[in-house]
Amino acid sequence: MAIGSKELAPDELDTYEDERLLDELKKSKEELFNLRFQSATGQLESHGRLRAVKRDIARIYTVIRERELGIRATPVPLETAPKAKRATKKSAEAVSDDTTTDETAPAEEAK
Repeated sequence: MAIGSKELAPDELDTYEDERLLDELKKSKEELFNLRFQSATGQLESHGRLRAVKRDIARIYTVIRERELGIRATPVPLETAPKAKRATKKSAEAVSDDTTTDETAPAEEAK
């Protein structure tokens, strides 16, 4: 990639979750606004940065759209995957506890 941010390479964008992509998009749009403002007032030193930020925004939009279409896979968050397993175990224990309580309740009513 010749132009653009090194941190926003397509390979790097693949690892971002949807929320982080939207945050990066918002930051890039704000930066583009500031660069355009600097350009209009004659304070812009690096005109190539305008082009780089525009391309970064286009890359982010492309990744978002490809995920919507199912072309590009959405990454699984590392933090939520173990929690989901734990929650499943806890919910399974809760279900087994509920069934034992329900089984004893009719027996007590019968007495």
